Amino acid sequence: MSDDIQKVVLLRPKETTVAVQGMPQFFGISAMSAGSQGLSMNLTAFDPGGSAKPHYHRNFETAVYGVTGRVALYYGPQLEELCVIEPGDFCFIPPGIPHAAYNLSDTESATSVSSRNDPVEQENVIRTPELDGLRDADAAALKARLLATA
Repeated sequence: MSDDIQKVVLLRPKETTVAVQGMPQFFGISAMSAGSQGLSMNLTAFDPGGSAKPHYHRNFETAVYGVTGRVALYYGPQLEELCVIEPGDFCFIPPGIPHAAYNLSDTESATSVSSRNDPVEQENVIRTPELDGLRDADAAALKARLLATA
């Protein structure tokens, strides 16, 4: 086997680290952790009631797969659009689209797997503080409606 051939890398992250977006993640595959050249993959672990700060991803696409819980994803220039990611759902986020995510439960965590075509994806996460808090009340109202129908 030649020295210039990459090796298979197995990672078992034991604890979360807070991402630029403000939510806990188990950082998995990236250029730094595995030597990947074209992608990253992480497990986001929203605490009960947790949320991600508004942000967008510069020049790369994101794919999200819902594993547990329900997450409201507000997106668009003023976070005016909404989709709810549930277990088994796939969600595609194009580059440059501002978005913020909210765990819709105050008692259960929500997890999702995210993959991006950027091996150094945290360096290309751009916070949009001008959108902070813009959809907090909407997410709380949606959470209340879901609780009332449960």
